[in-house]
Amino acid sequence: MPIYEGQSVEEAIQNGLKALGVTQDEVQTTIIEEGKKGFLGVGKKNAQVSLEYMAKQETENKSETVNKTEAEEDNEKSSEEIETVEEVSDKEAEQAEKLSEGLDNQEALTQLSIYLTDITKELNAPATIKTSRDAGRIVFDLDTSKKGLLIGRHGKTLNALQYLAQVYIHRIAKNKLPIVVNVGNYRQKREDILESLAERTAEKVDRTGMPAFLEPMPAFERKHIHAVLSKKSYVTTHSEGDEPYRYLVVEPAKKYY
Repeated sequence: MPIYEGQSVEEAIQNGLKALGVTQDEVQTTIIEEGKKGFLGVGKKNAQVSLEYMAKQETENKSETVNKTEAEEDNEKSSEEIETVEEVSDKEAEQAEKLSEGLDNQEALTQLSIYLTDITKELNAPATIKTSRDAGRIVFDLDTSKKGLLIGRHGKTLNALQYLAQVYIHRIAKNKLPIVVNVGNYRQKREDILESLAERTAEKVDRTGMPAFLEPMPAFERKHIHAVLSKKSYVTTHSEGDEPYRYLVVEPAKKYY
């Protein structure tokens, strides 16, 4: 049973019809997966459909026993076993809601490690996790051979993991625990980039007298820029928007607009 994919069900069907060289009236369409847009780029999944000739289907219906081919069984097994990051997150969220009293710090951190490990498996980049403390924050270092998959373009996947981890720990932990998710030395390099960005932005704001709006970033990254620019008396900073799209505004201490 051939399976065809596309960003939507309609696109998957059209891809199948083109591959088979038939019209939609000549085949029976079965939707296997409707597809998901994902969350912040994490958990995106293409739509999947199967197309079978109508004549073949009629013959199978007349048969007393329909034997599944090994390929069909493999496809069904994959469909059942593979869940998106969003689905893993939903199940963990349901479990977290049941923990009304909250977990002690160590137990909550252990559960978060399991949670992140499950997500990395779903992203096909299984990772081992090491925890450490840095400047009052608890750092979860994800060690994997596929660092690029967990970091993503411009760090978007890693920031999505960061957001999910922070939301999850807030739900299950009795105390408020500041969490940082890191892969390799990405966060260290990112701090250097943020400091450079802060300096350039402050210079631009001072030169033009106009505010600057930075891209959305995690709370601890905004805090880092806040700290860098707090030493410059000619600019002020504040955050606007809602998580995970909250962003930093840098403006002149003396407004010209």
